[in-house]
Amino acid sequence: MTRKKGAPRAVDGRPRTESRSAEPQASGRGVTINDIARIAGVSKKTVSRVINRSPMVHEDTRARIQAVMDRYRYVPDPQARGLAFRKSFLVGLVYDNPNAQYIVNMMEGALDGLRGSDYELVVHPCDRHSSEFIDGVRHFVDRQKLRGVILLPPISENEDLIATLKDAGCEYVRVSYAMLDEPSRMLISNDRQAVAEVASYLQSLGHQRIGYIAGPRGFMSARERREGFVEALEKRGLRIPESMIVEGGYTYESGLAGAEILLSRSPRPTAIFASNDEMAAGVYRAARDLGLDVPRDLSVVGFDDGPIAGRLTPPLTTVRLPIRDIGRMAAGKLIAPDPQGRPEDGSSSSLIVPHLVVRDSCQPPRN
Repeated sequence: MTRKKGAPRAVDGRPRTESRSAEPQASGRGVTINDIARIAGVSKKTVSRVINRSPMVHEDTRARIQAVMDRYRYVPDPQARGLAFRKSFLVGLVYDNPNAQYIVNMMEGALDGLRGSDYELVVHPCDRHSSEFIDGVRHFVDRQKLRGVILLPPISENEDLIATLKDAGCEYVRVSYAMLDEPSRMLISNDRQAVAEVASYLQSLGHQRIGYIAGPRGFMSARERREGFVEALEKRGLRIPESMIVEGGYTYESGLAGAEILLSRSPRPTAIFASNDEMAAGVYRAARDLGLDVPRDLSVVGFDDGPIAGRLTPPLTTVRLPIRDIGRMAAGKLIAPDPQGRPEDGSSSSLIVPHLVVRDSCQPPRN
């Protein structure tokens, strides 16, 4: 194609002369980064730099490009924003957890942490038992060009996955129950301290026959809560026999099944501590089916303090785990590090301490 003699040449940062017929309608529909670059007379990369707030653009050029974007109501595509950078403006949330409310709360918290930033959240549910688990996460990271990922338990405890993320050059924050990594990459819940508070509370009410519904095998949270609760009671002179401990799955159904087993014991427990609120709700159902009143005939304690805790009748005494705050802090660690590798938003602390919230589901035993 022959350039017309005297036609202005396009130089990055200098305007071209464009005919009005070539301009898209100012509705924002169908306007692409290519349109913005052409109308502003710059390269697509320069537009990307303005979108990504790069300092490598002259102010007059920045103002001209911004005016064109405003005129056409242009909203950048997150994938297009990565042109000036190796990573996208996306943060991943990777999980394999049966507790749906936990995931919802964590997502809401991560969105809180990303609000007001240029980042968006994408989620990746996975099956840690699958032979393709780690390859699937790697593919997710590579395909989305993620800025980083938030790893929820129990997959946050998988060292092979961590090695894969490091190999991919992907930043990560691990939510767990022990210090598994550098503090800047960790958020740790001190569940042992929290369940010790439960043990002290139930003992103070006079309970000695206490049943316990543990979380599923393979979850560090289940191990920490079970061991912490048993040890705390033993320090107070109480021992839970194995017959008073059943394994649950962090679901309502497993709480119901576990409570049915415990309440069939003779003598039956006067109190049951379920290691999450979903299972505690199942305990309520099992007690009701047997004609037992909570808390007159059976005291019940949960863990998490999710929305269900306040909706049960009577409201559930439970351990408050600030799941939404954890999600917010994890997102903050990923997107807003200061020069020392700690976030600027107050989320530099790695330790979370849950605490007991006393409501109406417990009272002293009748016998």
